[in-house]
Amino acid sequence: MRRLTNDDLARLLDKDIFHKISDVADSLSLECYVVGGYVRDLFLERPSADIDVVTVGSGIKLAEAFRNALGKKADIAVYRNFGTAQVKYNGIEVEFVGARRESYNRGSRKPIVEDGSLEDDQNRRDFTINALAICLNKERFGVLVDPFYGVDDLEDGIIRTPLDPNITFSDDPLRMLRCIRFASQLNFSIEDETFEALEKNAYRLEIISKERIHEEFNKIMLTKTPSKGIVDLYRSGLLRYILPELISLDIIEKRNGYAHKNNFYHTLGVLDNVSKHSDNLWLRWAALLHDIGKAKTKRWDDNNGWTFYGHNYVGAKMVPDIFRRLKMPMDAKMKYVQKLVYLHMRPIPVAVTSKPVTDSAVRRLLNDAGDDIDDLMLLGEADITTRDEGRKQHLLNNFQILRKKLHDLKEKDYKRLFQPCINGKEIMEMFHLPQSKEVGVLKQVLKDAILDDLVPNEREPLMRVLEKKAKEMGLTT
Repeated sequence: MRRLTNDDLARLLDKDIFHKISDVADSLSLECYVVGGYVRDLFLERPSADIDVVTVGSGIKLAEAFRNALGKKADIAVYRNFGTAQVKYNGIEVEFVGARRESYNRGSRKPIVEDGSLEDDQNRRDFTINALAICLNKERFGVLVDPFYGVDDLEDGIIRTPLDPNITFSDDPLRMLRCIRFASQLNFSIEDETFEALEKNAYRLEIISKERIHEEFNKIMLTKTPSKGIVDLYRSGLLRYILPELISLDIIEKRNGYAHKNNFYHTLGVLDNVSKHSDNLWLRWAALLHDIGKAKTKRWDDNNGWTFYGHNYVGAKMVPDIFRRLKMPMDAKMKYVQKLVYLHMRPIPVAVTSKPVTDSAVRRLLNDAGDDIDDLMLLGEADITTRDEGRKQHLLNNFQILRKKLHDLKEKDYKRLFQPCINGKEIMEMFHLPQSKEVGVLKQVLKDAILDDLVPNEREPLMRVLEKKAKEMGLTT
């Protein structure tokens, strides 16, 4: 954060694009300001590509005149229903809108819009740090308009609303997610009165479309430390309207002196561990959901204590329902998350066995994970959250040994080595079978024989294995 004077701001805006907007606005006698994120990021010394411009008058009229002044290389898109226009020029996007005031119907976040002053426009902004405006007109070029002390809030690292937060959030409940998203992205704190309004209005999230919800949630997931935003969602009561399954993990039960770990906070630790090494949104989702099945599978066993047998299978079955409810993509992205949730425990027993890691076990792991093996290994390492530093380092060392073995096998082209040269179609023709369970059993026998290194992936030795198993099953050629 850097304190900037009006002279500093004028120097930072001393660019052709802003002078061109200034000239056009003055020629039309329109008040004109650059606002929002671009201004905020000047003070935070962060790059910002998108420029938002507010004019006291017609934003479309100003945009059209600006586009004409730039010439044929500029493109314009006009959205008359919203009173906005976007001009693209040399890789820069400038959004124009007329200053407005808004009022809301309680059952909708769609505002009733009227023309307004700059003050009206700043009043309707979501947060003080986004309500900053810098004048672009020549006489006042670079002058900051900051009625809500947004610069002070930037300096103090605080998120708060310009007006009553209860009205701000009730009018447009999506702003509650944006509040937490900005706090997470900027590593800011949410001001107390604003946070209380989140708690009070959390139920209003029900009127927001699932598409808008998951869009904001994904932005939180992509922050440097996503656990910060998710904890704020939980504390405010918003998380129950997004991922109630995650909340069910926040419980510790004790029996006979034995307690299991808190799987909610363990999950957040795994998510942060993954996020330190990968910007892959869907890998982060796999981390978030990797133990989602534990609430449904928790059992007490007198011999083994607390168990979660099959939680990976149950969790994988839950993934499509969660994605469908949140209107998330149901394509390969969902299947990738589901696959990693199902396989997330597979590397650990292979890596931590007290015996030497066998080639057979590594082949099976590599075969099942396929092209996602590196992501699965990262998830497996992230899942090591023990506070015992000695044990933690021992496990991580074992993972490095496993990674070396995986690398060596991949060098040998595992797909060619592990896929039996006798396929299902040949098996069906050989034993006069339709597509059936029997065909699947015979295919698996061949794969197991290769993975366990019992025979080479060659036709003659595989035929002997196949014929022996078929005879046991009462099949004839």
